[in-house]
Amino acid sequence: MVNSRKENKIMLEKVKEIVAESLNVEESTLSETTSFKEDLGADSLDLFEMVMAFEEAFEVEIPSEDLEQITTVGDVVKYIESHK
Repeated sequence: MVNSRKENKIMLEKVKEIVAESLNVEESTLSETTSFKEDLGADSLDLFEMVMAFEEAFEVEIPSEDLEQITTVGDVVKYIESHK
């Protein structure tokens, strides 16, 4: 259980790093509830580029039909955890 929480925290930090780099925002401003579109103003191209980075970083495939359920930083972490 402790290991799982540690892995989750590491994954969250990596997701935040990717989002910050992709959208040119400060990593410290991101939380699990940060919305890509509403809070960060991401457009579809931004989302596509982030998804490609998530797929590469976590060795997981995120089909386009699953993108509707991924709207926040926390959603990415949950999705990756359930598809690894």
